[in-house]
Amino acid sequence: MNKQILAAKVAEQFELSKRQAGMILDLIFGDIIKAVKNNKEVSVAGFGSFRLVQRKARMGVNPKTGERISIAATKVPKFKSAKAFKEVVR
Repeated sequence: MNKQILAAKVAEQFELSKRQAGMILDLIFGDIIKAVKNNKEVSVAGFGSFRLVQRKARMGVNPKTGERISIAATKVPKFKSAKAFKEVVR
């Protein structure tokens, strides 16, 4: 499933155009991204939560050369599914 399919489902359910539904999805996803970027956790009941986590610097290996390289610390988004979501997909 992708954003285009989601927009089509939203459009059908709420009698909107696909363009309007796509704009709504863009707004929702955009606000989630902005909040996580600003180090705020976004929780959606029954679905899960998005947050920013800090990864420590570490040593890695270049797979082509076998050379050890230093990988810098970085921030990455993380999603944790809600218990209800996990139970439904099991």
